[in-house]
Amino acid sequence: MESDKPGSLTGLLHRFQQGKAGAADDLIEAVYPELRRVAANILRGENAGHTLQPTALVNEAYMKLIDQRQVDWQGRTHFFSLSARLMRRILVDHARERLAKKRGGENRVQVTLDDNSAIAGARLEDILAVSEALDQLQKLDER
Repeated sequence: MESDKPGSLTGLLHRFQQGKAGAADDLIEAVYPELRRVAANILRGENAGHTLQPTALVNEAYMKLIDQRQVDWQGRTHFFSLSARLMRRILVDHARERLAKKRGGENRVQVTLDDNSAIAGARLEDILAVSEALDQLQKLDER
C-alpha cells in the first residue's frame, strides 16, 4: 500500500473521505495538474474536432470523483486509474449524446399509442388515405 502520511495523496484521499475541513481543496490542488495531463493524453486519441477540452474533462471527472466517498482509496495509482476510467466513460457518454443529437434525438416527440392519441393530431384526409391504402394492400395480399 502506498504511503498514508498526512501530506501524501493517499493521506489526502483519506482526509477527504473522512470529511475533514479543507481536504477537498487540498486534494484538487494536489491532483489537478496530473489529472489535466491524463485528460490531455486521453483526448489526444480522439478526433481533432472533439468538443470537450482537457479542462472540461477534468472538471467533469473530478465532480464524479468527489462523489465517491465509499471508495476505499488504495493510494495514488488507484486514484489515477479510477480517474482515467471515469474520463473514458465521460467521453463515451459525450459521444453517445452527440450521436443521438445527430440522429435527431433532440427533436423526438414521445407519442403514446392508445386509440385516441394516435389519431388526435392527424388530419382526417391523412387517416382516410392510409385506410384506403391498407384496403388496397389487403386486396393484393391478405397477409
